Amino acid sequence: MSEVPAWLNTVLPPAARHAGLAIAKHGSERNFGRGGFKLISPAFQSGGELDPCFTADEEDAVAPPLEWTAPPPGAMEMVVIVEDANDASAAPRCHWLVWGIPGQKGMILEGEVPPRTGKNSLGNSEWLLPDLPVGETHHFVFQLFALELPLTLMPGATREDLLAAMDGQVVASTALVAQYTRSQEDEEDWGDDEIDL
Repeated sequence: MSEVPAWLNTVLPPAARHAGLAIAKHGSERNFGRGGFKLISPAFQSGGELDPCFTADEEDAVAPPLEWTAPPPGAMEMVVIVEDANDASAAPRCHWLVWGIPGQKGMILEGEVPPRTGKNSLGNSEWLLPDLPVGETHHFVFQLFALELPLTLMPGATREDLLAAMDGQVVASTALVAQYTRSQEDEEDWGDDEIDL
């Protein structure tokens, strides 16, 4: 596995660094946070805990809301890529691919299904709910890219298709990290239940 770019070590916490992240390929010291470009979520603080309602630990779970500032002038389209930085494989587990978003200040609402989404690591075009072993903590990197030209990708494209289409088009990038630890409460609840036969 290749090394994490040196500049990325200064903007991501140690546990959220992975050489295969999209931002390691398409981000740079020059374009990261360019012009004050920033990604936030009303649902969690940077480096904070992801609520179980966005994971496989709750029924009817959905994707978290995201908001971003205006990209630098000339940006035509935005791309969101969410990956698990604690995946041991060369390409981190992909949870969400979204593109076709206007190149301006904007947001994705909680549970919103954007019109142009690509295949996650399970091959579905939707938010892949984090589903972790009990007690294990993973760091999810929400990456936002501003592109200088609109993409021509059709919905259902793969991560590889999207990354290839982004080559040479990124004018700004930013990232937001959330961590999640699956609690033992569900397991304990099952153990506490007694069944009378």
